[in-house]
Amino acid sequence: MTIDWTAFTPWASLGGGLLLGLASALFILLNGRILGISGILGGLLVPRMGDIGWRLAFLLGMGAAPLVFMALMPAGLVQAPRIDAGYGAIAVAGLLVGFGTRYGSGCTSGHGVCGLSRMSPRSMVATVTFMAAGFVMVYVVRHAI
Repeated sequence: MTIDWTAFTPWASLGGGLLLGLASALFILLNGRILGISGILGGLLVPRMGDIGWRLAFLLGMGAAPLVFMALMPAGLVQAPRIDAGYGAIAVAGLLVGFGTRYGSGCTSGHGVCGLSRMSPRSMVATVTFMAAGFVMVYVVRHAI
C-alpha cells in the first residue's frame, strides 16, 4: 500500500475532526439535541411548530460554509475534490446512503460522533457495521473489479 502524499492531509483532517467534536459537544450541551444530520433533516419532513427555524438555519449554514470558505481563502489553497464517477453513480450512491441512514436509524455523524461519545450500544453496532462495509467496498473496488 502506498500513500498519496499530495492528498494526505493529516492536519486539516485533525482540525476538521476537532471542530466537529466541539460542535457536537456544544450542540448537545446548549440544545439538548444530538448533532445527527439525518435527524435534523428528517425533522423537516414531519415538521413540528417551533422546530423548523433552527433546522433550516443549521442546514443552510452547512450549505453556505463551503461557499464562505472559498470566498475567504486565497485561490488555489485547497483543490476541489475529483470524483471519478458519473452523475448516475453519484445519484445511486446518494440513494443508498439515504436508505442506509433510514435503515440504521441515523447517519455516520449521529452514530459515529455523538452515539459513540454517549457509549450507545446501537451506535457502536452501527459504526462497526458501516466501517466494515466501507472497508469491504474499498477492497472490492480496488482489488476485485
